[in-house]
Amino acid sequence: MLFHSGKTRPLARALAFHWGLPHGRQLSAFRLDAPRSARWISVAILAAASILIRPLVLRAGQPQPSEKLRVDMNAGQTASQPQSATPLRTLIEEAERNNPQIIAARRAWQAATQVPSQVSTLPDPQFTIQQFTVGSPRPFAGFSNNAFAYIGFGVSEDLPYPGKLRLRGEAAQRDAAARREQVETVRRSVIEQLKATYFRLAYIQQTLGILERDEKLIGQIEKIAEARYRVGQGNQQDVLKAQLQETKILQQLEIHHQIMGSLEAQLKQVLNRPPDSPDITTEEMTETPLTYTSDQLLALVRTQNPAVLTEQQLVRRQSLQVELAHKDFYPDFNVQYMYQRTGLQFRGYYMLTFGVKVPIWRGRKQRPELAQAVEDLASSRREYEAQVQQTYFEVQDQFVKAETGDRLLTIYRQGLIPQATATFNAGLAAYQTGREDFQTLLDSFLDLLNLDIEYWSTLAEHETALARLEQLTGITLQ
Repeated sequence: MLFHSGKTRPLARALAFHWGLPHGRQLSAFRLDAPRSARWISVAILAAASILIRPLVLRAGQPQPSEKLRVDMNAGQTASQPQSATPLRTLIEEAERNNPQIIAARRAWQAATQVPSQVSTLPDPQFTIQQFTVGSPRPFAGFSNNAFAYIGFGVSEDLPYPGKLRLRGEAAQRDAAARREQVETVRRSVIEQLKATYFRLAYIQQTLGILERDEKLIGQIEKIAEARYRVGQGNQQDVLKAQLQETKILQQLEIHHQIMGSLEAQLKQVLNRPPDSPDITTEEMTETPLTYTSDQLLALVRTQNPAVLTEQQLVRRQSLQVELAHKDFYPDFNVQYMYQRTGLQFRGYYMLTFGVKVPIWRGRKQRPELAQAVEDLASSRREYEAQVQQTYFEVQDQFVKAETGDRLLTIYRQGLIPQATATFNAGLAAYQTGREDFQTLLDSFLDLLNLDIEYWSTLAEHETALARLEQLTGITLQ
């Protein structure tokens, strides 16, 4: 039976709340049958012991701020790292082998390489058989008794004006060269898309590790807030805020899992893998240095950008089309040879025919054709310059993004994240000792969480900008 003295009951309840005992088990050691002096001595000893031991118990139950943060960060990152990550280079090689867009572009180029020999070759010859009868419509009538009846065998060949076939072949070669550059354009575009998706997936996977780490950390902060609330040093609002933040982290985890699934599907599409194939895990991103200046990158645009080179080939092809349109003002030719034979008693006949196809409709055909070719040439030159200027802009834009990202990453590594970590550690220690309010601690926790996520987001954007520069200039950075 508990002691019901008016003085000892509040002290017993305070000690029970102080030690976190259930309401029905409040210091059952204080009994009525104990002597009064012994009871007061026991109460005083327990009270003094509780005051001295309570901070030690709380500290023993919670890791020290710096140690707890370090352990949780390592644990969260280890959990988020894949057991067998797939290197980016391996995926690039797979995409070059299996991506349908690259394969289709390569096939189109191979088909285009077969055109020059076709258009630069003479037209097929035409073989002719003639039979001429005399005195009757029956075949071979009068063949043996009349010198006019005969059987003839001939061949004819069309001969374009000299230079036309060569120009057609060269124009087709330029078409094939443009197709070759288009293959490179498609290949680089697919690789750039693959890299961007890979870096985005790496960012999401890394962020998942950070969120998992901070979910455990906010859980520990919540326990500290509960402990302080139980001993009357905190309030219930602190506990509720910690629980709310933990729920928000759970929400972000679900959203990140959804994004990761979408990125996995996008990678499989680029790699031409079945949808039910195993998921892809990425390596941890590292910063790639940019060793080129802006002027060096811009100088590579006209010589290594495949889209620009494609436009160059189209300009050259159109120049050949102008030359060919000039050639169409000249006539084409036809040569025909015929051998005719009657009966054995008659001599054979031999006939050679030379024909000329004269372009007499110049005002309605050749001149409009030439005007069209000239306008197409001017259009291709403007498109070439537009492509160059567009590529210049993209190179400068991505270069600025990469340089800015490099500076931001340095600021994050050397300034923001260490400062946020130190602020949080100091705030956690101060909160445990009652020298700082919970909202300040929560703000420093959110600063650290957000800066960690921003660092990896900036790193992913930096690597994506470098991948875009590689596509635009043909350089290799990784």
